[in-house]
Amino acid sequence: MAFHEVRFPDDISRGARGGPERRTQIVELASGDEKRNASWANSRRRYDAAYGIRRADDLAAVVAFFEARNGRLYGFRWKDWADHKSCLPSQMPAATDQVIGTGDGTKTAFQLTKSYTSGSQSWTRTITKPVDGTVLVAIDGVEQATGWSVDTTTGIVSFTTAPAAGAAITAGFEFDVPVRFDTDTLDVTLDIERLGSITSVPLIEVRR
Repeated sequence: MAFHEVRFPDDISRGARGGPERRTQIVELASGDEKRNASWANSRRRYDAAYGIRRADDLAAVVAFFEARNGRLYGFRWKDWADHKSCLPSQMPAATDQVIGTGDGTKTAFQLTKSYTSGSQSWTRTITKPVDGTVLVAIDGVEQATGWSVDTTTGIVSFTTAPAAGAAITAGFEFDVPVRFDTDTLDVTLDIERLGSITSVPLIEVRR
């Protein structure tokens, strides 16, 4: 997948709109009852960056970023200000935030994940774009300062020595969403006072 490890400007993404999308098939029976089926096992996020453009300079930055990505050709990093941490938005990431695996004495690589829980139901999201310098790791609740590394392009944590069997592997982190432009055209408007706007800058999460 063609991808540039560069983040969309934070000051513009802060004002954007968007969030998770699900795909559900609903069949309404003659009785009025419904049959529902989830077409997607995982959600996919959509955003519109146009809402974050407030100045002509912001518009120029978006156009430059769009051109450098060749429109829809190259993916890039996006900071979802509503959901970019392993913890609650008001908290700081801790090494015990998310369970990412259990040691078996042999396995050395673990994928970063984030769980979303409500009541007895939960969904686990794969995190592939952690932010460099923010990842913390613990084994059985004890933070590990050394003995591991993380690939910020895949979200895989690798240990130099396999954690012991039964050991709980946890992590805390900030992360970006891998996205691409969902259009090959930007509709730019520049008024008489030289204030610019773009009608819509749609982005969509890329999944492998």
